[in-house]
This record gives sequence, C-alpha cells and structure tokens, in this order.
Amino acid sequence: MHPHTASASASATAVSCDDALREPLALLEGRFAEGSVEVPGGRVSYRSCGSGPVVVLLHGISSGAASWLQCALKLESQARVIAWNAPGYGRSTPLTMSQPKAVDYARRLQDMLQALEVEQCVLVGHSLGALMAAAYLAHGDGRARRTLLADPALGYGAASKQERAHQVREERLGALRTLGIAGMAQKPTRLLSAHASAQDHAWVRWNMQWLDASGYTQAVQLLCGDDIAPYLQAAPRRGLSVACGAEDIVTTPQASEGLARQFELPFKLVDAAGHACYIEQPSQFAALISAQLTSTN
Repeated sequence: MHPHTASASASATAVSCDDALREPLALLEGRFAEGSVEVPGGRVSYRSCGSGPVVVLLHGISSGAASWLQCALKLESQARVIAWNAPGYGRSTPLTMSQPKAVDYARRLQDMLQALEVEQCVLVGHSLGALMAAAYLAHGDGRARRTLLADPALGYGAASKQERAHQVREERLGALRTLGIAGMAQKPTRLLSAHASAQDHAWVRWNMQWLDASGYTQAVQLLCGDDIAPYLQAAPRRGLSVACGAEDIVTTPQASEGLARQFELPFKLVDAAGHACYIEQPSQFAALISAQLTSTN
C-alpha cells in the first residue's frame, strides 16, 4: 500500500518525530491542506492555500507538494497557491508509460488545471518541474500567463548527452535498488547550501521519505530521456524567466544562466541558497513569484 493512502495527519506523525519538524508539520495540516481532483487517467493530488490570482507550483524529482509549505504561506495573502504532486508522487496516479516524456506530465498538468477551473496562472517549475513546465508552455493550452523556471533540470535526452544519461540513470536507479527510498532520504543532501538550517535539512529528508519507488523511477527516465531545449524553442517567450540558487551545485547558476542567455530570458539569482532555493530562502523566492503576479511585461 502506498503511504499516502493513510490520512495526512497520521502519516506525518508516523514518518518523523523530529523536533525540528513539529512546527512545519502543524502548519502543513492546518494551512496547506491536501486535496485531490479526478482527471482522465486517474487522480492528481495537490496542496493549496490562499485566494486570488492562481500560482501553480511544480516540484522536482526528490520532493513533493508539501515541500513548498513556507513559500506558499508567504504568498497566501495575495494568491491562490496550488502545489501539485506530479504523477507517481503523493496520491497522484502514475503515468501509464515506463519512460514518459515531459509532454506526458504536461498533459496531466493541463487536465488538473482544467479540473480545478484555473483559467490563468503563474506557473513555477523547480528542477525537473521546470522541464515539465517548459513542455506545458510548448504544447499546453495557454493557461500560464507567466512562467518561472527555477534551478531548471535541462535533461539528458539530447544525442550529445547519451553517455551522461546512462551514467545518471545507473547512479539514481542503483541507489534506489541498494538503499531504498528511506536510505536515500538519509544520505547527506546536495540540495542545500551551507546556509541551510537544521530544519531545512529535516524538511528535505521528510519530503523525500514520501517518494514512491515507481513514480521516482519514471521521473528518472524523464530526466535521462528528455531535453528542455526543444520545448523552449517551441514555447512563447513572453512572461518566461529563469532563476537559480546562487550556490546550487546540482543545476548550477552557470548552467541556468546559460539557458537563460540561449533563449534570451531574464535571469535572477536567489542569494545564499542551493538547489532547493525555495526551501532555504522562502521569502526571497516568494518575492520572485510575487513580482510575476504584478508584472505587466
């Protein structure tokens, strides 16, 4: 049985009793509640708070909707925040194919937006979520008024990256086979910088403990089998921008800025933050999103 079939409050207690998580877990259940919506092919689960113009948040490969908690709460006074669990994450139904592409996730995102009657939104994709967001921009139905790609995973699907794709696939799936999800969650994380607090580290571990092995495997196949560049080539550029944690060692500032330059997109750094910049610096990151809400460019 998948762990999220239990109630969220019970699961929160079962997964971790870490004192550092008492406050965020209480906030999670009280102010960033989990819901779900039926879509063609299954269900999408998500967390939401606030009211107003819609912000949609897409997490990365080692995370989930709950990870956006602090950032979401900083936006709830000015926006309706919806953080999805990607297919195969949380209580969201996995995709049917073993090696999905970003456009397959984008199709499920479009179904969720339609089911939730979201006509227009600011779309934020972090890491692998940025690859999904780019695919939605290229092939979706145009509900994203503005889009922020944060610490974007570029993907290893290009012909020139096949050797690296094989290496990354073997590393990630090998760790899954030998350590399991619980063991992976306890490894020292590369997602945070030296500025991260003990609570940040505990939060990354807690969110990673909820990964589903099959959903994670599909996401690894996406990472290694797709490429963000063709999607951005096909996507409208208006309202599109890139950001990155200034101390990100996973998808580096150099790589993110290079992507921005390639497609002539605005680029911003999130100071004193690693890859999971919205966890380390939720106020800074929320300010970037807030600027998207008010921008007329």
